[in-house]
Amino acid sequence: MLNISKNNLPNSAYPKSLKAMNSNRLPSWHWTFRTLMGVLMVIVIIFLLLPWTQNVRADGRVTTLRPEQRPQTVHATIAGRIERWYVVEGQAVKRGDTLVFLSEVKSDYFDPSLVARVGDQVVAKKGSITSYGQKADALLDQIAAMKRELDSKMNQIWNKIEQAKLKIESDSIKVVQTDIDLQVAKRQFEGIKTLYDKGLEPLTKFEERRLKLQDAETKRIAALNQLASSKNELAIYQTELRLVQNETANKIAKAESDRFSTLSDRFDAQATVSKLQIERENYALRQNFYYILAPQDGFIVQAIKPGVGEIIKEGEPLLSIQPADYQLAVEMYVKPLDLPLIQKNSKVRFLFDGWPAFFFSGWPGVSLGTFGGQVVAIDRNISANGKFRVLIAPDPNDQPWPTALMPGGGAKGIALLNDVPLWYELWRIVNGFPPDLYQNVQGNSTKEKEAKK
Repeated sequence: MLNISKNNLPNSAYPKSLKAMNSNRLPSWHWTFRTLMGVLMVIVIIFLLLPWTQNVRADGRVTTLRPEQRPQTVHATIAGRIERWYVVEGQAVKRGDTLVFLSEVKSDYFDPSLVARVGDQVVAKKGSITSYGQKADALLDQIAAMKRELDSKMNQIWNKIEQAKLKIESDSIKVVQTDIDLQVAKRQFEGIKTLYDKGLEPLTKFEERRLKLQDAETKRIAALNQLASSKNELAIYQTELRLVQNETANKIAKAESDRFSTLSDRFDAQATVSKLQIERENYALRQNFYYILAPQDGFIVQAIKPGVGEIIKEGEPLLSIQPADYQLAVEMYVKPLDLPLIQKNSKVRFLFDGWPAFFFSGWPGVSLGTFGGQVVAIDRNISANGKFRVLIAPDPNDQPWPTALMPGGGAKGIALLNDVPLWYELWRIVNGFPPDLYQNVQGNSTKEKEAKK
C-alpha cells in the first residue's frame, strides 16, 4: 500500500466480503454528484456557445409620429373674459366646433357698432378723395384757362407792339420830312434875307419866309415829339407784355401749387382710407376671435382656465386637445455613450406599460409581448435631461402595436445590435468593452474572411 515492498499482494487479500472493506467504499451519491457536475459543465459550455444579441436599453414614452398629431394647447388670440364653455373634458370635437365664448375687456372695442362706424368713416374719406380729385381737375382746367388767357393777351399786346413799331417808322419818316422841310425853309429864309438886306425884296416877303421857317421848326419838333411818344408806347407795350407774362405765370404757379397740395391731400386721404379699411377688417376679425374654435378633430384633454368670468390675457392657454387621428411612435432618451450604436432604421423592441410581456434581453426571438420598432429620427442636440432623443415608429414588418396604447404612456426600449456568442458578451462586459468594439472586430474579421476566399 505504501510501496515499501516490491511484492504485490493478490486481489484476494482484499476480499469484497469483508465488512471493513465494504464500509470504507465511496457512497453511491458521490458518483451521482460527479456525473451531475459533468452534465452541468457540458450544459454551461453549450450555454456559453449560444448566440447572444447585444442591445442598448433606454426608457421612453409613447408619443405621435408627426408634430401636428401630438397634444396641443389652444390659446386665446385676444384678451377677454370667459363667458361660456361649450365643451367638457373628454368630449370629442370636430374641427371648427365652438369651444369657448369670450367677451371684450378693452374699452377701445366696447362699441357694438364699431365695424359699421369705421365703415362710415371709410365712406366719408372716399367722398373726400372724390372731392380732392374734382378740385385738382378744376385747378387743372383753371391753369389751362389762364394759359389761354395769357396767349390771348400776349397776342393783343404783340399787335399793339407791331402797331407801335409801324407808328415809330411812320413818325421817323415824318421827322425826316420835317428835316428836309426845315432845311428848305432855312435856305429860302437865307436867300430872302440876303435879298432883303440888299433891298431887293420887301419886308413882307422876308417876314413870310421867317414864319415858314418857324413853322418848319415847329413841325420838326412836333414830329420828334411824336416819334418819342411812339417809342414810349412801344416800351410801355413791351413792359405790359412782361407784366402780363409774370402775373399770369404767378397765377399759374399758385394754381399748380394748389393742385399739387390737393393731390397730396388726396393721397393722404387714400392712405387714411387704407388704414381705416385695415382697422375695419381687424375689428371684424377680432369679433370672430370671441369664439374659440377647435383647430382639428380630437378630444378635450384638460381645461386650463375653467372659471366663467375669468379674465385671460392675449395668448394665454385655455385648454389642451388631443388629435383624434394620429400615428403612434415612441420617443426614447439614449445616453451619449450609447448614441453612436444607434443608427437610422435600427431595430428596437418595446415593452409597453400595462401590457404583459416575457422578455429575454439576449434572445428577442423567444420573447413574448414585445413589439418591434424602427428608428426614424435622432436629435442633433442633447435634451435638457442630458440624453439624446430618438424617435421610433412601428416596424411595418412586425406585428402592429396594441390599439389600447395612448400617447403619454411609458415604454422600455431595447435597441438590438449584432449577434455574438454568450461567452464573448460576458468577456466584453468583464473587460468593459463597448458593444461597437465587437461590431468593428466582427466586421474586420468578416472582411478578412471574404478577402481570403
